Amino acid sequence: MKTQRRGSASNRCVAEIMKKQFPLVCFLVLSGSLLSAQEKPAHPADSPAATGAPGSASRKGPDRAAAYYHFALAHMYEEQVASYGRSELANKAIEEYRLAIDADPTSEYLTSGLAELYAKTGRIRDAVVEAQEIIKRDPNNLEARRLLGRIYLRSLGDMQAGNGSQSVLKLAIEQYEQIVKLRPDSMDDHLLLGRLYRLNNDLQKAENEFKTAVRLQPGSEEAVTTLAYLYNELGDTSRAAQVLSAVPDVSRSAKLYSALGYTYEQQKQYKNAIEAYKHAIELDRDNLDAIRGLAQNLLNDGQTDAALEQYKVIADANPEDAQTYLRIAEIYRKQGKFDVALENLKKAESMVQDSVEVPYNIAAIYQAQGRFDEAVQIMKDLLKKTEKADGNYTQGDKSNRVVFLERLGTIYRDMGNNASAIETFRQMIALGGDENVERGYQQVIDTWREAKEWQKATEAAKEAVQKLPNSRDLKMVLAAQQADMGDSDNALKDVRALLKGTADDRQVYITLAQMNTRLKRYPDAEQALDKAEQLSAKQDDKEYIWFLRGSTFERQKRYADAEQQFRKVLASDPQNAMALNYLGYMLADQNTKLDEALGYIKKALDLDPTSGAYLDSLGWAYFRLGKYEMAEESLLKASQKINTDPTVHDHLGDLYQKTGRLKLAATHWERAITEWNRTIAAETDQSDVARVQKKLDAAKVKLAKEEPQK
Repeated sequence: MKTQRRGSASNRCVAEIMKKQFPLVCFLVLSGSLLSAQEKPAHPADSPAATGAPGSASRKGPDRAAAYYHFALAHMYEEQVASYGRSELANKAIEEYRLAIDADPTSEYLTSGLAELYAKTGRIRDAVVEAQEIIKRDPNNLEARRLLGRIYLRSLGDMQAGNGSQSVLKLAIEQYEQIVKLRPDSMDDHLLLGRLYRLNNDLQKAENEFKTAVRLQPGSEEAVTTLAYLYNELGDTSRAAQVLSAVPDVSRSAKLYSALGYTYEQQKQYKNAIEAYKHAIELDRDNLDAIRGLAQNLLNDGQTDAALEQYKVIADANPEDAQTYLRIAEIYRKQGKFDVALENLKKAESMVQDSVEVPYNIAAIYQAQGRFDEAVQIMKDLLKKTEKADGNYTQGDKSNRVVFLERLGTIYRDMGNNASAIETFRQMIALGGDENVERGYQQVIDTWREAKEWQKATEAAKEAVQKLPNSRDLKMVLAAQQADMGDSDNALKDVRALLKGTADDRQVYITLAQMNTRLKRYPDAEQALDKAEQLSAKQDDKEYIWFLRGSTFERQKRYADAEQQFRKVLASDPQNAMALNYLGYMLADQNTKLDEALGYIKKALDLDPTSGAYLDSLGWAYFRLGKYEMAEESLLKASQKINTDPTVHDHLGDLYQKTGRLKLAATHWERAITEWNRTIAAETDQSDVARVQKKLDAAKVKLAKEEPQK
């Protein structure tokens, strides 16, 4: 028999382990008398039992020498499994573990080792049983609980949401709750338990565990950033910033600066976010995630060209990153550079040929360009590609089809093909699901309103409420529609009945404010807005209330008060396109601060270059400035996008009159009157109608005088 090599790495490792578990028999390894797997005698006469060696059946108590002998063999088999991947060796290791446990049934170390081996070799059920047996005998066995916890975590990762994952999550939580009791000073365990609580939507417990982790290791960036991200998720961005800022500058890593940048982004402190991401990049110049964060916040801050440069840096570093080309295309689309946007989308398409996102974005650009037939075909192809013959769609499938159908419907609507638009939106409703049904009906109602088919819009709203009688939003849509149709008192009463005395009342008060504004009941509208503002916790929510209040003041011709509200919005969010446009148009319409007004409107168009309303504002500002060619260009573009808007035709009439084309002016004023006559009273200011009618009458008289006498 070959002599056992003394002092090998495996033997030294085993010796160190066994000094703790079996101190009386460590000499076996050190003396070189332990047999290797290949040297184990096959003849019974040579076996330990036959010679009275460790493992003899005649023992009465735990035979630690025999237990060690079999454990050492099991350990060597495990090493060979790891080296050669031979499954039969795993079975031999398990067999030796069982012999070792037979020799010393009191050893938790051996049973833990067997359970661990079961887990490593995929015998999960056996591993769980072994670990549970250990815990029954010794509830404080930390290693057994860790093993169970790891098994449950692995199972969670392998499971689909909903397929028993919740019960496994609870089992994992139970184990880690015990683990942190047994080992309360382990930051990693507290972090892991916190993440499990977060997964279980138990946010208060998650916060407590993350805070404990930070307390245990205040300098741990993982603990600090994890707690900060939880606060961000909860909408408590100030506490997130406080946690992150508590780390001294000299101790901040790229990861921490990125978390700080994200937090500032949630607070809409875009300049601070930009600085934080720049620090992150200085510390880690290859951190593409930080560069993405920088690019996004440059975009948020209106620094479009700088954002574009950062996305180009990412594209150069990772030319196969399709998402970056999508973002570059989005910037070019927003700038109205549709051809360049399409070039980048084509690049992305070549990288992800089965993508639905890329063709969807191409269709959106075709829609903006007025290439409606091509846009329609792309959307039809996407719907066909994702269609299932049996109609059995997952929730994700339904969500995608709703997005595709909604885009297709809006393309038809832009084409003026309202019948196809309505049919498409009704396919959204047919997919089922309250959210899909609600979105579909809202689009149907909006389509009828844009077509000035007010009665059909009301009928669709009634149908929607019948379909979803518990939808508060649809009830408010119906009430607003009925108020527009003249049944204002009952409609307002129906909306007030939806008030519950909770934070959810905010949207109800907003609806009441909008209805009362359209009904010219301005004190009631202002009172409703005050109550809505009291229920607005987020900055975005407050900004919207200020915008609505500005609109209400403007309708009352309280221009100074309106201007104050719009400026308040822009102080909080300089990229608010609606406020930029409204303020710019209001100033231009008053023929005051014209250069400033033009700047606001241009910025709004930078943010949304395809808006017909913003193009009309731009044309009107140019008109006020006496730049008639530029005014005509913008107003004609606006009329192509919102051809039924009487205000656009009024503006074109004024332009043509000013430039000596009275017949064209009269044509557009007449069109404005026609469109106002098709519009409900809530959307018509009779003083505007009278003013345009007066201009039209005067133009007709003048044109009649200029006509040659027959």
